[in-house]
Amino acid sequence: MISEPSRHCTVELQALPSRIGQVRRIVSAHLRYWHLDALIDHAALGVTELLTNVHRHAQPDKMCTVEIELLLDRLTVSVHDHDPRIPDIDCRSGRTVPDNIDDFATSGRGLAIIEAVSESWGIRPHDSGKIVWFTLPAPLPAVAVPPRSHAVYGATTDGPFVGHTRFRGAHATSLEGVPFGAPKEPARAPAVARSALAG
Repeated sequence: MISEPSRHCTVELQALPSRIGQVRRIVSAHLRYWHLDALIDHAALGVTELLTNVHRHAQPDKMCTVEIELLLDRLTVSVHDHDPRIPDIDCRSGRTVPDNIDDFATSGRGLAIIEAVSESWGIRPHDSGKIVWFTLPAPLPAVAVPPRSHAVYGATTDGPFVGHTRFRGAHATSLEGVPFGAPKEPARAPAVARSALAG
């Protein structure tokens, strides 16, 4: 289920590898729609790490809710799962304790990655589970250009042609009273043009 009022999106899912890719695409699409393309890479990486942690560690199930919300100049991405256990974090490395991961390990650095790509992050208990969240600074919206009125069929003021008179035709005749519109009979091509087309 996806809900999207204004600058808020919530996705409920089971944190399975196939669904993680789908959520990355959903988050990326929303940020693109909100004109926050510069945040896509970090937000997608962060949400992938959080969902991977739910997939690997959450008990009793893998159901979770991903939420992205833009408030003023701050994008908040959070994942709420049903596991009330809050991991102990080593403040020096950002890794969970106990730290039995060597420096060349290919996993176990999820929260350290979150810390590296985000402005701030945290974990808090919520209902029967927990929420892990991170924030990214959003660029301020561009300065709005004041709307301008454009006259399409003639100037609303005298414009640059002050002092000029209306067109009077080739023999100083006025165009007033000349009917405009489609002719009653179609125009015929001159004889020269007809012979060139025929031959």
